[in-house]
Amino acid sequence: MSELALTADQAPPERLHPLALLGGLGRAARNFIGGIAAGGYFAFQGRTSLALIVLGALCVIGPAALFLHWRRFSFRVGSDAIRIDSGILSRNQRTIPFDRVADVSIAQGPLQRLFGIARVTLETGGSGAGKEEGVLDGIALHRAEALREHVRTMRLGASGAAVGEPAAVVIERDEDPPLFAMDLRRLLTLGMFNFSLAIFAGLFGASQTVGDALNIDPFERTFWTPILSQYGLGDWLLAHRIGLAVAGVAVLVLAGLATGIVRTVLRDYGFRLDRTGNGFRRRRGLLTRTDVSLPARRIQAGLIATGPLRNRFGWRAFKVLSLAGEGGQPGKEGRDDHVLAPLATEDEVAGIAAAIGLAIPDEATPWRPVSRGHLTSFVAVVGALMLLGAVAGLLFLAALNAPAEAYVAPPLLALAGVAGLGLLRWFEWRHTAYALEAGRLLIRTGWWSRRTLLVPLRNVQSVTLRESSLSRRFGIASLAVDVAGGRSGGQIVPSLPRDQASLLHRELLSAQP
Repeated sequence: MSELALTADQAPPERLHPLALLGGLGRAARNFIGGIAAGGYFAFQGRTSLALIVLGALCVIGPAALFLHWRRFSFRVGSDAIRIDSGILSRNQRTIPFDRVADVSIAQGPLQRLFGIARVTLETGGSGAGKEEGVLDGIALHRAEALREHVRTMRLGASGAAVGEPAAVVIERDEDPPLFAMDLRRLLTLGMFNFSLAIFAGLFGASQTVGDALNIDPFERTFWTPILSQYGLGDWLLAHRIGLAVAGVAVLVLAGLATGIVRTVLRDYGFRLDRTGNGFRRRRGLLTRTDVSLPARRIQAGLIATGPLRNRFGWRAFKVLSLAGEGGQPGKEGRDDHVLAPLATEDEVAGIAAAIGLAIPDEATPWRPVSRGHLTSFVAVVGALMLLGAVAGLLFLAALNAPAEAYVAPPLLALAGVAGLGLLRWFEWRHTAYALEAGRLLIRTGWWSRRTLLVPLRNVQSVTLRESSLSRRFGIASLAVDVAGGRSGGQIVPSLPRDQASLLHRELLSAQP
């Protein structure tokens, strides 16, 4: 009987590579962190013998448990499925049919790349998109690539090479031109765009908490004195508080930019997207290299993301909503699980979308704006909350017998809040619209974080018309369009006039195949 004719139960068992034990030592140390801390505590208390006993026991139990786990772990690759047997005392046997596999991804950390081994993750949509169904953490790289090609071949129902064949069976070749790739210059540009306000806030908080103790607070004179005084450049800066504030903000901005660049380079270095026979293959990463296969039939929708600054320079990011994932949680398409182009031009995005069978919006797209109630309802709610806050502030000042001039602050702050938030909402309202054309639904939302969703009508699972007591007062309703692999609660078309929402609801339902 040929190897391809063997079922998963009949196939010979295989083990993880012995070098996988090295990678497991770190996980074993994390599992015994409590015992390690206890040993350190006893040593600090002078109870050296007890500390040695605890640490010695951990040094024996940890490696022994790791070896037993490796020894008892095996997998069998058949023509129809893969079977994974694991467990030391309680044995588990998991069988994953190949026709249920949504994605096979290969990842290599620094040590794994050094030793030529890899982590293989098989995922299915049975327990939610992105959940890891089977993990082989430590097999030879050529075996991992051969296994992925075997799964692809069996999933397509075609005959292929034997399971043990090396990576020569890969459909795409590195010498072939990629569908999309990023050079170092574009990677650094992406890193600058990835500057995050959250990082800025975190750096500011760190400078204000531990900065004084470590003398790394750029808002204090003690930070700048040894740097500038020797060059005679810091007299004005050290003498004026506003100068310190400007210099401190500049340092945090530079640190935020550097952090964004480092994170981006580590994650997206060598980014390459290739077209395969049945989907796409994406490779990226500097220290940890990931190699992800994404079947085209699992892709449910496309997502174009940009922002005011990126849009001015003509940059876009292109993602897809898919039943496959990289270990994320269901419905988290806002993560980078399915990024096919982190920083691309409009023409590059159009080429990738065309390979999926999607067309990006153009000047002829019949966009329909949402109701003005999207703005007025928000301002009404914010105004009511700000009014309550102002009243509470005035009552608090009255209880303190504050001077008369203090009573001006709460109303002014409330008006400033309504004006600022209302202006941001106005920008968002101007950029929110939808279009229904050529068998697809387009949803455009956001202003600072702009998203354009491309949903083929054939992939729409359900459509929900949503109203609330507030929305009814403003005569508006929203539609939640559910797409497999999308966010929980559906993709929202917000603030449509009630009659228009009902009409679109009927059109979407009637367009179902």
